[in-house]
Amino acid sequence: MKTLYVLAAAFGCLLTVNTVSAQMDSVAAHKAWMAYMTPGPEHQQLAKTEGDWNTDMTFWKGPGAAPEKATGSCSNKMILGGRYQESRFTSDMMGMPFEGLGTTAYDNARKMYLNTWIDNMGTGMMMMEGKWESAVNGIVYRGKSFDPSTQKTMELRQVIKFQDANNYTLEMYRMANGKEFKEMEIFFKRK
Repeated sequence: MKTLYVLAAAFGCLLTVNTVSAQMDSVAAHKAWMAYMTPGPEHQQLAKTEGDWNTDMTFWKGPGAAPEKATGSCSNKMILGGRYQESRFTSDMMGMPFEGLGTTAYDNARKMYLNTWIDNMGTGMMMMEGKWESAVNGIVYRGKSFDPSTQKTMELRQVIKFQDANNYTLEMYRMANGKEFKEMEIFFKRK
């Protein structure tokens, strides 16, 4: 009988420890999710570019190619409680109407910026990950996209530089024959 009481007491202690441990895990998980969902300084940085912008673009089809120019407009809007930025872009490029949609996020858990892009010049999606770099006063992204002409994945680098409250630039680089070249440069000026 004494053994039965000792076993019951041990089992009770084990249940109590497991319950306390589960409650602690629940509290820690709740705290982690709250930190994950709360917009922070990085989201405030994104919000600085909210609004309507005129764009001047220069793009190159390949290394050494003659530059081509275009103008357009971009509207940036913070969505879902300031957690993400949606960008809508319109222009005429190569004699055709162009429209694109981008989404930018800062992932609090992974401590990085995320960017997606889709447009009417294809059916794929570009996805990039980036970090803030003080040397450029902006975000440097790296990612991949698919080139339908070569049937290969392209490595990309995108640099967004913030000059002031009314001006920023986007530079896009890609690899060709093992070397990186500037494919596009866009100057954004607030309307």
